[in-house]
Amino acid sequence: MGLSATHLLLLLVVVVLLFGRNKISDLMGDVAKGIKSFKKGLSEEDPIPGDPKVIDNAARDAAERDKTKAG
Repeated sequence: MGLSATHLLLLLVVVVLLFGRNKISDLMGDVAKGIKSFKKGLSEEDPIPGDPKVIDNAARDAAERDKTKAG
């Protein structure tokens, strides 16, 4: 006793009547933006904790803070 094609079509019609086409297309656009943002976040590389570039930047920032405090 599963859902037949007729049941799914009727359900789709009810959803469109309740929410309207514009609301559904806006919602799908928001979902697409979320997926795109998620994929972008996955593709960005996080800095490696032992990476010399990260350590050098931290040391440089600390030295600059010391200079501004001293003078």
